[in-house]
Amino acid sequence: MQLIDIGVNLTNPCFSEKRQAVLDRAYEAGVCQLIVTGTSVEGSEQALDLCQQLDPEGQRLFATAGLHPHSASDWNPDSARRLRALLGESRIRAVGECGLDFNRDFSPRPQQEKVLEEHLALAAELQLPVFLHERDANERLLAILKDFRDRLPAAVVHCFTGEQRALFSYLDLDLHIGITGWICDERRGTHLHPLVREIPRGRLMLESDAPYLLPRSLRPKPKNGQNEPAYLTEVLREVALHRQETPEDLARHSTACARAFFGLSEIA
Repeated sequence: MQLIDIGVNLTNPCFSEKRQAVLDRAYEAGVCQLIVTGTSVEGSEQALDLCQQLDPEGQRLFATAGLHPHSASDWNPDSARRLRALLGESRIRAVGECGLDFNRDFSPRPQQEKVLEEHLALAAELQLPVFLHERDANERLLAILKDFRDRLPAAVVHCFTGEQRALFSYLDLDLHIGITGWICDERRGTHLHPLVREIPRGRLMLESDAPYLLPRSLRPKPKNGQNEPAYLTEVLREVALHRQETPEDLARHSTACARAFFGLSEIA
């Protein structure tokens, strides 16, 4: 089986002394390609550097570039200039992580919306897919996306944790859905069990969101409590169980979906 992790926070400092070891374990587990998430302009630049350093042949590591809604207050004209430059790099395959987070409100909501619109305008202009974040902001995200959707090649709601109404609203807008280890959490993720069956083939992708969201069903658990891409196989197992698919079948169609979305070549 080959898997693609569409969202790993490889720039996180907890990986700083062991990135190659983390990647080696991922490759050994069958996670053959990874998308490094950019959550700030500086972080996106670092993500690009890591891709170039750790995968000089350019076959396994790619990245997104964007500004997380938590940091929307940091947006300025220089951010826009640097982000545009990043989006011209071949290793950058999507705009984001961008979106709305009305759960924590670390940045004012009007500023979050303005910065999201800036990202969507860039994605439409450059014809790049979008890597979206949404928490407690489904209706506002939809309202903003609808003005851009016809001009965007594709968009994925990363780490989907919402309810049925939100899922169907995103599918109706022809969005892709990313599923993480949240589905393995017996305390807060069981509502996803019936919902993942509703995601059509060709619209479902898998992600670790490492080092966050360690699958709680994983046995044995790592002593450090940190998630990493190698554990994406546990997300695969759980999603396959609730979709009533074999892990091999789910791996095939979710990987094909990710390759099409991010424009990735197959690994021999």
